[in-house]
Formats: sequence, C-alpha cells, structure tokens
Amino acid sequence: MFSEFANVTTSAIIVGLAILGFVLFTMTWDRKRWSARMIANAALCMALSTVLSFIKLYEMPQGGSITPASMLPLLMFAYAYGVGPGVIMGFAYGLLQFVQGGWFVHPMQFLLDYPLAFAMLGFAGVAKKLPDKWGIIAGIVLGVFLRFLCAFLTGIFFWADGAGDQNVLVYSAVYNGTYLIPEAIICIVLACIPQVRKLAKTLALEA
Repeated sequence: MFSEFANVTTSAIIVGLAILGFVLFTMTWDRKRWSARMIANAALCMALSTVLSFIKLYEMPQGGSITPASMLPLLMFAYAYGVGPGVIMGFAYGLLQFVQGGWFVHPMQFLLDYPLAFAMLGFAGVAKKLPDKWGIIAGIVLGVFLRFLCAFLTGIFFWADGAGDQNVLVYSAVYNGTYLIPEAIICIVLACIPQVRKLAKTLALEA
C-alpha cells in the first residue's frame, strides 16, 4: 500500500518542493492576508493530503482513486480561510499530484484534471459563514461537485474513446462518480466526527 512512495523520483520531489516553496513564498509576500499560523496550517494540510493520497482503497483503471479522505484537509483549510486561499492551496496540490505520477494528452486536459480540478475544492470556502453544524458538509459537497465537473468535462472531450458504444455523457458521469462520490461520503462522515468538526471550527476561529 505504501509502495507508491518508492516510485516518487528525486526529480519529482525537487519539483514538488519547488512548487510548494513558490506557493509559500506567495503566501508570505501577501502578509496582510497570510499570517505565519495560516502558512503553517497550509503546509500541514497539503502534506497530510499528499500522504493520504498514496493510500488507495480502490484505483480506477483510467485514473482516479478512492482514498481515506485525502481531500478533507484541503476542504477544511478552504472552509476555515475562505475561497481565495483555498483555491491557491488546491491549485498547488493539483500540481503536486501531477508531479507524483500524473500524465496528460492535452494542455487543457492537464489543467482540468490537475490544478483546476483541485483548485475547485477551494470553493468549499463559500460555506465559511454558514452555521457550524452543517456548513462544512455543504462546503464538502460544493467543492467535490465542482471537482467532479472538471473530471466530467475531461471525460467527454479527452477520454471519450473509453465509452465504447455508451453515451459519452453517461459514461463520464458514471466513471467519475464511481470514485468521487465514495470519496465525498468518506469526507462527510469524517467531518461529522466531533473531534474533526472541532478542529475545523478551531481553524476557522484562527482565520
């Protein structure tokens, strides 16, 4: 299960650290918005999401997998700090995902499957001002749905050959829903745990 770590090359690690360093530099430069605690939380959430992404409970044949809530730290960060910071975090994480073994057939497909797809998770920050009791759940649903739309579009325009005789719209929706819906459910279930909800609320209070 952890053998994926061994497949990450030195160059990929260097590029990944460079991306993370650039993002953190950008955060530091905008000192009015990014406090030291916020930068530390961003680095922690990104690292946790990266580690969880290596643990694949189920992997789809043409990309996509179910993990133990690898999106949740990013969603919680967005919920705590808002859409802007959440989108930046998601965008950087998407680039890291590509560096760790992604591939693409077209620049637009690359954008939709990696940086833009994960940047969409940042829109969970829209729920920041909603009631604590259910706000984070609404944020998770919105963020994952927007990521689903990105994957849905790439399925239509770039992976239509896999549909065979099926309707390409149905094929793309079913294929991407097969892993994103369970992933979203796992995130929601964990977000309902009092300790996790308390952590999200603590982050929000610090924002």
